[in-house]
Amino acid sequence: MSPVSLFIVVLAYFGLLLGVAWATSRNANNDSFFIGNKSSNWMLVAFGMVGTTLSGVTFISVPGAVGRDGFGYLQIMLGYTLGYIAVAFVLLPLYYRLKLTSIYHYLDVRLGRRSYQSGAAFFIISRTLGATARLYLVVNILQATILDSLGVPFWLTNAIILAMILLYTYEGGVKTIVWTDTLQTSGMLLGLVACAVFLLNQMDMGVLESLDKMRSSGLARVFTMDVDSPAYFWKQVLAGAFITIAMTGMDQEMMQKNISVKTLGDSQKNMLTLTAILFGVLSLFLFLGGLLYLYAPQVGVTATGDKIFPAVVMGHLPAALQLVFIIALISALFPSADGAITALTSSFCIDILGLKRRDDLGEGAQLRIRHRVHLSFCALFLLLVMVFKWIDNPSMIGVVLKLGGYTYGPLLGLFAFGLLSKRAVNDRLVPWVALAGPLLCGLLDFNQHLLFVSYRLGLELLVINGLLVMAGLYLISSADKANVAYSVK
Repeated sequence: MSPVSLFIVVLAYFGLLLGVAWATSRNANNDSFFIGNKSSNWMLVAFGMVGTTLSGVTFISVPGAVGRDGFGYLQIMLGYTLGYIAVAFVLLPLYYRLKLTSIYHYLDVRLGRRSYQSGAAFFIISRTLGATARLYLVVNILQATILDSLGVPFWLTNAIILAMILLYTYEGGVKTIVWTDTLQTSGMLLGLVACAVFLLNQMDMGVLESLDKMRSSGLARVFTMDVDSPAYFWKQVLAGAFITIAMTGMDQEMMQKNISVKTLGDSQKNMLTLTAILFGVLSLFLFLGGLLYLYAPQVGVTATGDKIFPAVVMGHLPAALQLVFIIALISALFPSADGAITALTSSFCIDILGLKRRDDLGEGAQLRIRHRVHLSFCALFLLLVMVFKWIDNPSMIGVVLKLGGYTYGPLLGLFAFGLLSKRAVNDRLVPWVALAGPLLCGLLDFNQHLLFVSYRLGLELLVINGLLVMAGLYLISSADKANVAYSVK
């Protein structure tokens, strides 16, 4: 299919998103933007969150990593399941009891104002870096497959896509995103299934036969029992659980959609449904990765990693499949960026600027401030995507998880200390402790070849970071009377 035809499809898809945004953002106000007026349908939230959780990085990088890691990602997925259960039955009841708009207000209630602002600041850093890394990957593929041949520069592609996202999130916020994410998740899953079915037919194999072929080719290996390996089984399971607890349960973007559901029971059903769907979808991504690595040698494709999926589809699949792939790709792109910009706007307005506490500002003034913040985050995304273009790492899923280990660790430590202890902290010192955790982890990571013999740090860096922050909080705490109503009994 010609680049011009594909470009027209992208514009038509965006037009559909704008139509949904118009229909859902009428009569929207700040409560609609921040928490969807607490009226979101839990089934829509669960399905739409699949797209937000997976993103373009999963769509491209998980199949691409099969050539290197086999089905080893299943180890992390087992940990994800444990993490989602913890979020559903430990964190969500807490957020609903406090009737939160921003989940970081919990830290204000339990530890103090500086702790609250530190948690919000680390979320803003975490989500900004993670979302722009994901956005870069998909924009780069769209650039290579469509827009380079049309003579459109990368910076302009980046600017146009962010302008599209800005247009359909500007007014409706969460109220709109719940619906657009549902549409986009459907598009992504359609592309995943269509590509897998086509590859099976092309190789004249059934599912079981293809799995046997993957096993014999070394593509279906799952478990790593070498303790020194970054992919050691128990290390991956533990890391997967804490990644979910931190990057979902302590992430305003993900929880913003959950707490937009009216009741706790429905929100928990949403989380458990998401867990089941996500496990199945990620398994299908791994299966697709195995098919790509079986098919690629047959058609002379030598690309690996993030490049194999687009190389096979755009070079060797029919026009209809290329069209489906592009739709799926942009469906994977938008949920990871639109929700992030909306959640960052919400967190900055509520947690940093204190908009909900400002009695001197009317609805109109708050709306103008929110619009300015929203525009500012779009501009920041534009800049950071250009930075990732300059870095150009070959496997962005590794980059995203590494960044998460550094930036979500302080959130994990702050929430865990609040939940598991009954001690009061010296709130003025909390920001320094939160900064010390990632810095110490950086020193460990950079010098691990000197500090450890053959052991290598992997995804457990997030857990180490959280433990370091917890230890620091203990050192600046006392047994004085504290607000322990929201600690684990």
